Amino acid sequence: MSTDAAHDPGTRPATAEGGEQTPRVLIVCQHASVRYGGEAVLPWHYFRLLRRRGVEAWMVTHERTRDELIGLLPGEVDRMYFMPHIAIERISLKLGRKLPPRIAYATLGSVCRLKEQLAAREVARRLVKELRIDVVHQPIPVGPRLPSVLHHMGAPVIIGPMNGNMSFPPGFGHKDTAYGLLRKGANAMNRLFPGKLRAEILLVANERTRRGLPAGCRGEVIELVENGVDLSLWSPAPDRPPRHGEPARFLAMGRLVDWKVFDVALDALARVQAPHPPTLDILGDGLMRPSLVEQTARLGLGDRVRFLGWKSQQECARLLPEYDALIHPSIYECGGAVILEAMASGLTGVIADWGGPADYLDPTCGFLVPPTSREALVAGFADAMTRLATDPELCRQLGRAALEKVRSQFDWEAKIDAILDVYRHAMAGRQAAGIR
Repeated sequence: MSTDAAHDPGTRPATAEGGEQTPRVLIVCQHASVRYGGEAVLPWHYFRLLRRRGVEAWMVTHERTRDELIGLLPGEVDRMYFMPHIAIERISLKLGRKLPPRIAYATLGSVCRLKEQLAAREVARRLVKELRIDVVHQPIPVGPRLPSVLHHMGAPVIIGPMNGNMSFPPGFGHKDTAYGLLRKGANAMNRLFPGKLRAEILLVANERTRRGLPAGCRGEVIELVENGVDLSLWSPAPDRPPRHGEPARFLAMGRLVDWKVFDVALDALARVQAPHPPTLDILGDGLMRPSLVEQTARLGLGDRVRFLGWKSQQECARLLPEYDALIHPSIYECGGAVILEAMASGLTGVIADWGGPADYLDPTCGFLVPPTSREALVAGFADAMTRLATDPELCRQLGRAALEKVRSQFDWEAKIDAILDVYRHAMAGRQAAGIR
């Protein structure tokens, strides 16, 4: 530990302006990473931003991203505790390659996550005593039905914000057997590993997620948005005139997996009627890339579509302001941080009106297309893309509105304000009950 007195586990928390006690926080997660993105970035944002504010915070996570995290914040290495690889991870990884991704996630992945949580729990329980922790926060996994092992920790436990309870749109005819089985066994698993049932506070992103919580939860349920956006990284280009007489530049971004349905974006692009046909760049990589490349050639879009592959967050933040709109047809998206990143970069969006993205974008700053069927989704995207390609001023106005909304509602700094209030609320509840 640091020799600074503020880091001494024997000292009590400082007080903020107004006399509020600053909590000592332990963040527990089985994965934290900026490079991998997705939900793995959430615990990292909590940790780094709390530390930037001088909050006494520590993190327990897996060693798979040790080098990355230490490289990002070398001055905080004494506050990071890394869990070693366990044998079952290597076995599960090998077997998982032979299964469909969602089945591997719901079966072998669940076993690995529980083993990692159990290992992290032992370390966390020790640290709660040694560091005199006030609050234990488990930000991920975000699925509301996934069990937690964090109970009897010696400090109040806060889980979330969770975001999930998703299903595919009925018009797409998907039957997700793996997740269906997982949901049926969720209540039994949560009784066996009762962290969520006994947590002091459960954070949910929306009412859909609240309905997905396991039966028997006793803690207070508070609504708090899952995703935020780092406005110091994601920002728009200097004000530029609309693209009159130039093709609109569209962007799709994310893993190239089946439920993102980037094939819908390609079919829609082929239908756009505009004097200057728009282009589409696709940022990301994944199993669907070969079929999407083949579809691009089949549709005769080879001169208008580029596959740019995976890019780091820093590269994406630099590239996004060069585009006019984000095209995001995903039909199974609980969160959708990419929507917020695009909005913060001054882009309007065209999204499927389903799941998490619809919590962020609205008709004042983009287009929401109901996914009643695949054909309806293609037609709706084609219509929205045509309007944006033929009306540069509309594209610009919607992008400005998107930027204003994300700045006012989804800034990570505001989210840290909110989570500190939640921490203090949990501490006050424990103190009122006479429990340390």
